[in-house]
Amino acid sequence: MTRVPGQQTSDAAPSARGRDHLPDGPEDDVRALFGQSTAVFASLAGPAHMVESANSAFFAAIGGPERNRTGMPLGRLMPELVDQGFVALLDRVYRTGKAHTGRDVRVMLGQGAAAREAYFDFIYEPRLDVGGNVMGVRVVGVETTQVRQAQRLTAEHRALLEQIARQAPLTDVLDGMARVIEELSPDEVLVSVLLADADGRHLRHGAAPSLPDFYNEAIDGIATGEGVGSCGTAAHRRRSVIVSDIATDPFWDDFRDLAEQARVAACWSTPILARDGSLLGTFAMYHRVPRAPQEADLALARVFADTAALAVERHREEQARQVAEAREKAARDDLAFLLRASTALGSDLDATQTLQRLAALCSPTLAPLCAVDVIEGGRVHRVAASAPTEEQQKLLASHIPVYDASDDAVARVLASGLSEVARRTPTGPGPWHGLGVTGYLCLPLMDRGTAFGTLTLLSTDEHAFDGHTVALAEELARRAASAARNARQYTHRVTLARDLQAGLLMPELPDVPGADVATYYHPAGEGLDIGGDFYDIFPLPDGRWAFMLGDVCGRGANAATTTALVRHTARAVAPLLPDPEAVVRAVNRALCNRPDSHGSGFVTLVYGHLTHTPDGLDVELIRAGHTLPLVLDADHRTRPVEADGALLGITPDTHLRPHRLRLRPHESLLLYTDGITEARGEDGEDQFGEERLADALTGAPHRPGAHDVIDTLTRAVRSFTGGQDVDDDQAVLVLTATGG
Repeated sequence: MTRVPGQQTSDAAPSARGRDHLPDGPEDDVRALFGQSTAVFASLAGPAHMVESANSAFFAAIGGPERNRTGMPLGRLMPELVDQGFVALLDRVYRTGKAHTGRDVRVMLGQGAAAREAYFDFIYEPRLDVGGNVMGVRVVGVETTQVRQAQRLTAEHRALLEQIARQAPLTDVLDGMARVIEELSPDEVLVSVLLADADGRHLRHGAAPSLPDFYNEAIDGIATGEGVGSCGTAAHRRRSVIVSDIATDPFWDDFRDLAEQARVAACWSTPILARDGSLLGTFAMYHRVPRAPQEADLALARVFADTAALAVERHREEQARQVAEAREKAARDDLAFLLRASTALGSDLDATQTLQRLAALCSPTLAPLCAVDVIEGGRVHRVAASAPTEEQQKLLASHIPVYDASDDAVARVLASGLSEVARRTPTGPGPWHGLGVTGYLCLPLMDRGTAFGTLTLLSTDEHAFDGHTVALAEELARRAASAARNARQYTHRVTLARDLQAGLLMPELPDVPGADVATYYHPAGEGLDIGGDFYDIFPLPDGRWAFMLGDVCGRGANAATTTALVRHTARAVAPLLPDPEAVVRAVNRALCNRPDSHGSGFVTLVYGHLTHTPDGLDVELIRAGHTLPLVLDADHRTRPVEADGALLGITPDTHLRPHRLRLRPHESLLLYTDGITEARGEDGEDQFGEERLADALTGAPHRPGAHDVIDTLTRAVRSFTGGQDVDDDQAVLVLTATGG
């Protein structure tokens, strides 16, 4: 047999290597895919082109044993060549004595259903006798069918990779891949791709354009496991499974009737594996007749299984990115909603208006219908209602729950102080049918551990309350309750009006692990006007504590509104944001978004987080234009905390720089407003100043507690001012590390 440079030849196709096949590597796949071109030779005599001799490759190429004959004209041996013009070419070579060469020539070999398409590089050479006369034609050729097919396959494969790179839909990529393989395969083949669930225990339909729908539906969701057809077993074993005859293979016992209905008789399945070895799915090639794969078939399966893996991994990465973006957007939307709600709820110092704003905020953002009820004089009063239409709002506003009725949801929540949610109408009488109510969420509005009202959200039609909505509504209810409480206290106790600058100064300080906390607040004048100083300390979900002390420019209602906005915004966003800088930036955005009618004064602020450690307290803080905090160490030495930061409420983009420090046991952090340092002496000219403040602290008792520090400081200020009324509010917050 003639060997053509750069090509390989083989007299027999390689056999399958058993039911389970492990790939030999990329080089074997390439060699198998690009095939072994076969050189053919035939010697023809006379004008009739009688076949005198030919090699076995010639007879194999033209049709096998039934054409393995010599002594017969080529036109009779292969009548299909006549109409294709090949016999005419032989005649011309015989007559002229000039050779003819053809490159990549298409030839149809055989007739009827047995015909196949082939491509050849060939040369027709005249055979000459000793006298130089033409006595016949010699045919030498190399079949290029496999090379041509491989080139087409490579082009289609490149197109699939380009689709994957462009992030085309996974279904389009898999369907296109299946059709390419089916179109280019020399034998009829039906391709199927199944995709693994996230847990790898079941396989779902991915693509199978030529398999019947009933078959795809039947195997959609099959389990992965030993003996579960070719695909289930391949997925379970993580290696190829070859079933050459479905009718006799035990792997197909449970699916044999289904395969017979679909007219498939063989199935070769290759697992689709991710880079980390996890299961992504299976790639299967079905045949209509029992058939074992050749090496080229197995290589093709491996190549396209790898391509499918790339497509599936890219798809999953894109899905993960979209999910992450959706979650990030949802978090941003929640934060924006809370900031808007904080502004709205803190914009009025009237309790009824605050609760009316609460109802308007909830509907339709959280639910189609909303009602707010409060206890006044031992009875329940509906103070706010919100609905899509005026008629529905009137109907909802007219319903008054019964305070002591055990079958009323509002009454139960008022009594227990616990939220209640259900996918049904509320128990007890009400206009539920007329409003089309299908579910409800009833939340308590708490004041110092006691419910003074409820927020009721009502679903209609297909709307339902999920965990995210419940959590957001609970946070809103907490903030609304705080705002309403502040407003109620402002109305009833004008002497505490100044406390509204921070959503009320804390009536009692919390117990902070590892810290001794003390505060001091002294209003200017008689204290009936609303000042701008505020402070707060509250726990965070991760065990840290947040603290703040600040000063709002100006006095009066606008100052209180701004104070409430700062404090409530900080409390609302602190559990949702990672560090003090992010919280202060959120506060600054809320300030910059205030309506003009709510004032435009700036705010100075020190905000930070503290963490209890075995060595004391770790503190991270932001100073935004405020007076410098001071650290008082155990030896009564003071040092300022140098932290740069601009005023808040001036521009959306403000400069902030976090500062970290550690308070060891018996060391204190002192925060104060400028009412301390700007307090004037008896002459009305000199100010107390930062130097006198530092000197005063040196007179504190040995190992002072937080209250000792404040007592020392306030005595020094009173002594300096001679007991005169101060011109500005004074606020102090002291955090002392206790150790242990």
